[in-house]
Amino acid sequence: MKNEGSSSVKRKIGLPPGTISYVGNKSKKNLFIDVFDYNKEHFEETQLKNPEEVFSYENEETITWVNINGLNHTKEIGKLGKDFMIHPLILEDIANTKQRPKLEEHSDYLFIVIKMLYFDELQNLKFETVSFIQGKDYLLSFQEADGDVFDVVRERLRNSKGKVRSMGADYLLYALIDAIVDNYFNLMEVMGEKIEELEENLFSEQANSDLIQEIHKLKREILKIRRAVYPLREVINQMSKVEASLLSKSTLVYLRDLYDHIIQVSESIDLQRELIWSLMDMYMTTISNRMNEVMKVLTIIATVFIPLSFIAGVYGMNFENMPELHHKYGYFILLGVMLFVFLGMGYYFKRKGWL
Repeated sequence: MKNEGSSSVKRKIGLPPGTISYVGNKSKKNLFIDVFDYNKEHFEETQLKNPEEVFSYENEETITWVNINGLNHTKEIGKLGKDFMIHPLILEDIANTKQRPKLEEHSDYLFIVIKMLYFDELQNLKFETVSFIQGKDYLLSFQEADGDVFDVVRERLRNSKGKVRSMGADYLLYALIDAIVDNYFNLMEVMGEKIEELEENLFSEQANSDLIQEIHKLKREILKIRRAVYPLREVINQMSKVEASLLSKSTLVYLRDLYDHIIQVSESIDLQRELIWSLMDMYMTTISNRMNEVMKVLTIIATVFIPLSFIAGVYGMNFENMPELHHKYGYFILLGVMLFVFLGMGYYFKRKGWL
């Protein structure tokens, strides 16, 4: 979906509060501003390069969705924030991609932070912080780089499908969050497939020490997903208590349904977390069983050779008066006795079920 930046930008220490400083991994991304301006009869989609061009879309008769890709362009974000009268501390949080999911309610807009999760081409888990500012007739969304899970919402806007064109900015916010949550379900399906594949490999003959590393990797991934998804439950719960001027009653109904979806994802995360822990236990049990099998074979071999070593030791002593030493067929008789002992013990072990 996206390519990771080559360097990581850390928080700058000592800056005054409200200073917009990018904290993230994609420091060399170009700025893209996508604008969707619409109502039930009107629709316009365009891509801008300068934030000043957004100001011309401020119109109470239409809903304006401005999607900003490229959080490293802090000056442009500051210009947008100044025009929409966004608090400097909010703009600071937008540029900091290490924020946990949260909701802040202000007098004339909502500020929401959500984690967008996906697997890249190499099936590595990736995180991206998405921030939303929702006002009465506008919605601002901020992403680190181009590419997201919002294509389904864009198509509904373009083709006037569903209710999104006839509803307000609050419904658009719901639709975008719903797209992120729906992608959580896809994410959990991929995690489930990974767990099933590991479980099959665990009981196959190809099982090796690399499995424990894969299990540990899955365990770390599921914990990261849990930390990203669980706070979202509280965010949606808080949204249901927001003033009616920002969220309509009709949208609150959809938010309650969205809350149920997040609960389902949370339960799926807990279930898969337990499965991964059980994989760890099964792996240790499998290793222990294999070690027991090896020790059993070595013990049987050692037990068989104990009497044979005793016989060979006795007749290996250099006493002159041992009568068997001078017997013409003594060597062959001794080999026969050893063979008889070996076969007898093998038969005994077989009857006992030890072989």
